[in-house]
Amino acid sequence: MPAKTILLGLLTSIIVVFCVLPFLLVLAISFGRKVDGAAWVWDFTFDNYQRFFVGVLWPDEVTFLYLQQLGFSFYFAVIASLLAVLTALPFTLQLTRLKRTSQAMWLVFIMASLSLSEVFIVMGWDILLSNNSGLPKLFKETGLTQWLKDVGWFQHLRDWGLANPRNVKFKTSDFATILTMSYLVWPYAVILLYPALSRLDPSLSEAARTMGASRWTVTRTVTLPSIRLPLFGTTLLLFVFLLGTYVSITVFAAPNKHTTAVAIYSNIRGANLNAPFGATQAIMLLISASACLYLGHVFNRRSEVR
Repeated sequence: MPAKTILLGLLTSIIVVFCVLPFLLVLAISFGRKVDGAAWVWDFTFDNYQRFFVGVLWPDEVTFLYLQQLGFSFYFAVIASLLAVLTALPFTLQLTRLKRTSQAMWLVFIMASLSLSEVFIVMGWDILLSNNSGLPKLFKETGLTQWLKDVGWFQHLRDWGLANPRNVKFKTSDFATILTMSYLVWPYAVILLYPALSRLDPSLSEAARTMGASRWTVTRTVTLPSIRLPLFGTTLLLFVFLLGTYVSITVFAAPNKHTTAVAIYSNIRGANLNAPFGATQAIMLLISASACLYLGHVFNRRSEVR
């Protein structure tokens, strides 16, 4: 038997064992049934999917709790991925203009930061944003909190949920959640954007500047159109990655804004112990991510045709 055929069969077996079979198992469990006061049993019922869309009290009452959790998953993932890309873009553009040795040092440093786990990163931000030992403490000790009150900005922070009557606070808040999630994927944004930006022809920008175009005009008419597809692909990839974020949400997001990923863990390993419904939520999250990837693929193909 040819070696190529053996290798192909081995790779196919690996994909089936580690990708297809786990998905089929989760799909099968999602049709299971929770037994009150016990575990769950195999079954073939759509009650879990019905509960996901209209709530457990249907038809007496319709609730959209689980759709809201999916909505918060999209909300945090969209804003955090856009923030990561928007901040990584100018940094990466400047990085490509450095000497090769400097670029290599920066890339090694950024890639090394990927070894940090989400737990370690969230722990660092938790300390930094802590009310007792982080930035709020610094604001109070340095007089910044009092200054914010004197100029009238403190009330705006309270309206945004970033302050209590005594001092600024970042936990829990959407701001802290999105900031941490964006920081989590920022190195990936730099690494994904670097190849496209490093291939840009600097003579095009120089020609536009010579003809009187401003820096913003050059960025809008030359740089961004040249990297449109990599920029969109990077944002989409980070968005799908952030849909499954767990630790950042549990630490920084308010309980009423917890996402589907948190609910999945709560049902499978947490207090609820309802594996069939947790599997249903996992399937719906996977379908949502797949739909976003498909729409991105369609967008890319249409852009290439144009």
